[in-house]
Amino acid sequence: MSGQVARLAAGKRGGERAVVIFRAVRDGRPYPEHGLTLKQWSEIPPRPIRLDQLITTKRELALDKLLAEDSTFYGDLFPHVVQWSGGLYLEDGLHRALRAALQQRNQIHARVLVLSEAVE
Repeated sequence: MSGQVARLAAGKRGGERAVVIFRAVRDGRPYPEHGLTLKQWSEIPPRPIRLDQLITTKRELALDKLLAEDSTFYGDLFPHVVQWSGGLYLEDGLHRALRAALQQRNQIHARVLVLSEAVE
């Protein structure tokens, strides 16, 4: 999925405002390794995040994960987001975010880890 497809262009197209799903689509994490375990993630309270503020860290998604009814059965119910250097990076939960977009929701609840740039 290219940034063009995910963003559906920024600005206007044919006189109409284009829909933006994510702020950007990346392949990989630009921030340093944080080393949090699932237990440590679960201690961060979820908060609402707008989808158009998120930068994905994966360019591809397995369709079976998106369509699975029990996709969160073995994992966290909330996506994991890392706030670093002015960006909100969706580290885990891309399928949940896309499912929310398909349901025409513009935000999700996610656990947000704030990393300082001094961690590098």
